[in-house]
Amino acid sequence: MVHLGILVILVPIILFICVFSFVSVAAWSDARRREREAFYKSETIKKIAETPGEAAISALEYLREQEKIATQRRHEGLALGGLVSAATGIGLLIFLYALIPNKAICLVGLIPLFVGLALLAYSYFLAPKEARASS
Repeated sequence: MVHLGILVILVPIILFICVFSFVSVAAWSDARRREREAFYKSETIKKIAETPGEAAISALEYLREQEKIATQRRHEGLALGGLVSAATGIGLLIFLYALIPNKAICLVGLIPLFVGLALLAYSYFLAPKEARASS
């Protein structure tokens, strides 16, 4: 029969090894996926550019369109992050106000609220014009 003290030591060690093995395999597979996507993208652009006629122009248009889509996604991500952070701040304000008798502590909710508002302000007013025009 296995001593209980050994189990108390072995279980966290095995759990630690499993978690970090999973994380390393996940990171490796993500890097490999990105590498494949970049390879396929470069091959597609090469094939478009090698075709006779106006292919070089269409390859440049393809690249511009891809960059425009990436910029638009970045802009939408900033706006969504700002909304989520602002909503979290408002929820934290309400929760702390109702939960804790010391009402000054609920002002902690202003931190994520202001972070969210800053992200929203940047996304809509200060972001490069290409990002705002594409949305």
